Amino acid sequence: MTLLHLAGVTRTVELVDGPPLTILSGVDLDVEVGDRVSVVGRSGSGKSTLLNLLGLLDNPTSGDLEFDGRPVRSFSSAERDRVRGRDVGFIFQQFNLLQGRTALENVMTPLLYASGKQFWQRARIATEMLERVGLGHRLGAMPDKLSGGEQQRVAIARSLVRGPRLILADEPTGALDLETGADVMALLDEVATGSGAALITITHDPAIAALASRHLRLDHGVLTVVGETVVPDELEAVPA
Repeated sequence: MTLLHLAGVTRTVELVDGPPLTILSGVDLDVEVGDRVSVVGRSGSGKSTLLNLLGLLDNPTSGDLEFDGRPVRSFSSAERDRVRGRDVGFIFQQFNLLQGRTALENVMTPLLYASGKQFWQRARIATEMLERVGLGHRLGAMPDKLSGGEQQRVAIARSLVRGPRLILADEPTGALDLETGADVMALLDEVATGSGAALITITHDPAIAALASRHLRLDHGVLTVVGETVVPDELEAVPA
């Protein structure tokens, strides 16, 4: 089942003192339910712009973008927000935890926008999610008392607490050491597999990219397939 469909997608921004700047050019991509996709690309290649489109934060300038079989352009602003909050989980290099809030309170935050059972049982659901990522003993810890790996685990728990169907991970191990980063990616893959979510990882790290089943390169706004088998030389050519 196709979750995301992009056909001929472009993204162009108007410049005050020059011609329009094309950031994405003719992007074609299908992401199936449960898919594992990695995207590598140099700084300025359009990765953040692509992430914003996949996460329903922006509309393409031209081309077709569908989420779960529906054209994203047909969503009202309120519906887009609801779908994004319910079905898309974001994980960033910077953990973006709320300072002055406990690990449990951070993970509960997305559930404040939920309804029904998820809202009324938010403390229990958040607790179970933290236990799932191995932090059941750190519920009351403040972010500044957590290690980098623990902070990223809290961020993962927060992004997955509503059971998203699509997980977008933007350099999720960039602020972690090699061993901790590998542990975090293994955890992320395990949790995503358990929920059946598609996982798209944007990374400079060839070891992280290799964990995906499909490998793509974004270069000057053009998305191409690296191959079903990771080609280390090609991935290592992408600078951090």
